[in-house]
Amino acid sequence: MSNLNPTAQKLRLQLLSPWKLKFFFWKRLPSLLFWRVKLTHLDADRSEVQIPFIKKTQNPFRSVYFAAQIGAAEFSTGVHAVLAVEGKGKISMLVTSMRAEFYKKAAETIIFECHDGKAVRECVDQAISSGEGKTITMISEGKNSSGELLSKLWIEWSFKKK
Repeated sequence: MSNLNPTAQKLRLQLLSPWKLKFFFWKRLPSLLFWRVKLTHLDADRSEVQIPFIKKTQNPFRSVYFAAQIGAAEFSTGVHAVLAVEGKGKISMLVTSMRAEFYKKAAETIIFECHDGKAVRECVDQAISSGEGKTITMISEGKNSSGELLSKLWIEWSFKKK
């Protein structure tokens, strides 16, 4: 994890602790706690987030509700954004746009994966060095246990040094 600064590395380890992650959700993202979202992998470049197929995440058509999928996908990108700004001073971060495509009915646990950790760290560093706002579009893909692509989301994050 040498690609993360020591403060971000400490936060990464805290987020990988189930109890500390629940506290983080309770404090900042209560809907993810309600939906029982889990962070199953997090390193400097890749994150993996699971959302279960349970009553709380279902829509009337017996699949995972699109809003629950978007919440889990946003977290798979946002966790990299949080690590990218950690320990670098006051930086505002905001989702500025989102696009989603749904390919197949999601009637089981979905695993959202994002591989944009390095790119978001570079974007944040550019925002800090230039003093200007910078944006990056991060991709999260939701797959079932067989590896079939169920949904794909493009989430644009904006960063600006305060």
